[in-house]
Amino acid sequence: MDEILEILEKNSNYTVEQIGKMTGRTVEEVSQAIKEYEEKNIIAGYSALINWDSTSKESVLALIEVKITPQRGVGFDKVAERIYKFPEVKSCYLMSGGFDLTVIIEGKTIKEVALFVAEKLAVQEYVLSTATHFVLKKYKDKGIIFKEKPEDDREVTFI
Repeated sequence: MDEILEILEKNSNYTVEQIGKMTGRTVEEVSQAIKEYEEKNIIAGYSALINWDSTSKESVLALIEVKITPQRGVGFDKVAERIYKFPEVKSCYLMSGGFDLTVIIEGKTIKEVALFVAEKLAVQEYVLSTATHFVLKKYKDKGIIFKEKPEDDREVTFI
């Protein structure tokens, strides 16, 4: 049934009928599998991937490397939970390597992001340091390539 998850991850707009045809399963089997995935939080939500650069919305996306001291008995989880509960935080990942967490936030301006880091993130008790990187342009996100559709420059001919 992982095939159903792979299909939905690529495009959650498919109907259960379409997924059934793609997997060779009945509508009932697909519906039941999706219901179970949702109940078990394997499917944690559905969202549309928006190319905001093609709209009039102005926003700044930043990736923040965070070094933290883990809490005794709970490791990184409690510190991460305190951070990911901020509404500005879009994603939060535990990392291997030179820092502990990657925090992805969105703000209206660079100043707004900087204030979040200075006033909310860096002041957390277990945060040792942060390094902020601003996204300048998205080329690909979640497997989707962001490029403008080429215009059709063919000439119209009449017969």
